[in-house]
Amino acid sequence: MNIDYKLLMDTAKEASKMSYSPFSRFAVGAGVLAASGKIYSGCNVENSSFGMTICAERCAICKAISEGEKEILAVAIYSPNADSCNPCGACRQVMYEFQGDNEIEIITEEMGNLEIKKMSEFLPFGFKI
Repeated sequence: MNIDYKLLMDTAKEASKMSYSPFSRFAVGAGVLAASGKIYSGCNVENSSFGMTICAERCAICKAISEGEKEILAVAIYSPNADSCNPCGACRQVMYEFQGDNEIEIITEEMGNLEIKKMSEFLPFGFKI
């Protein structure tokens, strides 16, 4: 499948506008491409009980899974607050769980240029049962 990286990043940028981040003021958006070809968006949603906060990537992946998807092909991550917004450890593990037989491509933006990396660069020894 050909991946439209720009469309995924545009989805992440739009999603970041919906961020609920009153504590960190660090808005994040994600665009997730499922194996079906459908794109899902998500944003970070903070909570005053910090452990209940959900990251943009996991928000978008949970939307995809709740709609019947089982495999994720690519994830774009964007924050207007930082160059090259990378996934946290929890998000890396969740992505790893749903990458199926194809290694997920993770798209970030640095200085206006898209950076595409493989999941193994972010989580070389992911855990899966």
